[in-house]
Amino acid sequence: MASVHLLPLVVVVLLAAAADAATFTVSNNCPYTVWAAAVPGGGKQLDNGQTWSIDVPAGTTGGRVWARTGCSFDGSGNGRCQTGDCGGVLRCTQYGQPPNTLAEFGLNQFQGQDFIDISLVDGFNVPMDFLPAGGGSGAPPRCGPPAAATTRAPCLRPTSTAAPARRPTAAGRRTTPGSSRGCARTPTATPRTTTPAPTLAPAAPITTSSSAHDSMHELGPAERT
Repeated sequence: MASVHLLPLVVVVLLAAAADAATFTVSNNCPYTVWAAAVPGGGKQLDNGQTWSIDVPAGTTGGRVWARTGCSFDGSGNGRCQTGDCGGVLRCTQYGQPPNTLAEFGLNQFQGQDFIDISLVDGFNVPMDFLPAGGGSGAPPRCGPPAAATTRAPCLRPTSTAAPARRPTAAGRRTTPGSSRGCARTPTATPRTTTPAPTLAPAAPITTSSSAHDSMHELGPAERT
């Protein structure tokens, strides 16, 4: 089984209770290079097995992390990505262009709590997941080999509803519908999709993880605005 499963890109979030600051550590376990991006945070090329630490300053209320694929940059950090491009620069200061899977976070939000979620609101380019920094129950996510092509927001059973549904998992973790087929975990909720349209990137997993001074919560429909 180990020969046919791939581990995803991992983002670990550590939150400091005193200052409400946070540190994200992004680790690329995908079998190919991605150009990780974050706002706030910037961006960095990550080959397989490489990591990137992002310090989010105190007072930050929210942001997102995503992966870019098919990128080419010059020595000054100018270039272009096939998916998730953020204005043609390596170090992002603006959000990426769809399609790109999003790992979103909110800090010190409703009743002082922190929130995480995986979103397909901007489409899908690579599978992503959140994992708690302090560990949690259940095995790490595992996904099958990259498909030859991905769709705008893939799902197991298309429905007429435009908003994608996501399944909560143990310890504040979510798996994108795109990573559910062929993975160790299978969603129990019916995934939902936007209108299919091809992307330029191969599918491969991304994981994100989080640990907070308060217990980490997943965003519900009424809380994500």
